[in-house]
Amino acid sequence: MSRPKAVDIEAIYRRYQELQVWVGWTDEAARRVAAVAELIAPHLVALIDDFYDEIGRHPNARKVITGGQAQIERLKGTLRQWLRELVSGQYDQNYVARRWQVGWRHVEIGLEQVYTNAALSRLRTGLMRILHENWSGDRAALQETVRALNKLLDLDLAIIEDAYQTEYSLRLQRSERLAAIGQVAGGVAHELRNPLNVVKTSVYYLLHARNPSPEKRAEHLHRIEKHVMVADNTITALSNFAKLPVPQRKPFALEHCLREALEATPMPDTIRVLLDCPSSLPPALADHDQIRIVFANLIRNALEAMPEGGQLTLTTRAGDGVLETTVADTGVGIPADLLHRIMEPLYSTKARGLGLGLPIARAILEKNGGSLRVTSEPGRGTAFTVFLQTDAAEENATKEQQRS
Repeated sequence: MSRPKAVDIEAIYRRYQELQVWVGWTDEAARRVAAVAELIAPHLVALIDDFYDEIGRHPNARKVITGGQAQIERLKGTLRQWLRELVSGQYDQNYVARRWQVGWRHVEIGLEQVYTNAALSRLRTGLMRILHENWSGDRAALQETVRALNKLLDLDLAIIEDAYQTEYSLRLQRSERLAAIGQVAGGVAHELRNPLNVVKTSVYYLLHARNPSPEKRAEHLHRIEKHVMVADNTITALSNFAKLPVPQRKPFALEHCLREALEATPMPDTIRVLLDCPSSLPPALADHDQIRIVFANLIRNALEAMPEGGQLTLTTRAGDGVLETTVADTGVGIPADLLHRIMEPLYSTKARGLGLGLPIARAILEKNGGSLRVTSEPGRGTAFTVFLQTDAAEENATKEQQRS
């Protein structure tokens, strides 16, 4: 396990500098630590031997040393260099990168973080003992040096812990990706299996039925066509969500877009539609085709919420540089504790469906400089409000930039 490519050492160094400010690290503190390098040097061998002797007494720490005495000698050399750099007085980006790499090496060999913390604590105790036993100067200066060295060790520990945190984050991301893949696979399998079973049944009938009537043949061919389209729509939804094209933002009449979305959606006789979108409204500035997909998804969502019928209302109003279009239904509504989750990918309150319609709508709107808001009252219905910039708002923004 080499250092992950995603690690930004410059960012880690900036964080290190921030932590230096936090703990009150100063150039004077660096000089005090560097000044004790010669005092500590004669005692490094004993300090390092004690360090590895202690590791040998703890099986959970000792188990990561698999190369015997030869590996221990190499590790002692690495620790000796680490201690020399600690009191070098030079704490630049290269220093931080090497410190972080030490932490990552501990991750690689499988040393639990608690033992890393305990090991640094033992080194700290040994260094403090060396200072107190061999200090010949002013006691106040000793205390200042002790404080400086403690701050430096705390900073080192923070960098080492960052490596552990990075590994945890990467592991969590991998786990979440695998969980998402499993969730997608399960959803796709469920959504495709049903239409495929219908197709399979109809194909079996057409192959084995004896002298089926033309009406029966037509019925089964229609079923096959219908459920192939269901499967195709599932695949299209996944494809649309995986890679939304870059929007081509141009002015267009929102009323026309809403009517297109309504006409493209099969409307049950039990649904009453009210459209209130004055033609005098300023043009919306977005990708017309993508926004039509948004409204088609919201309309379809509203219809599914009213299986027994109801009223679908589409209302558009002009705000301050925006157009607000509300798609409201009189359906079952959404419980308050579920409302915050309905735009999550693969989450659905319905028995069928992948739960991608609303995430796709929100993603499209965000790419087009818009947004989506939802309110709902169980038993009374749900309202989705789409916010889109107007052509006038874009012109005003351009003029403002030119003036500035």
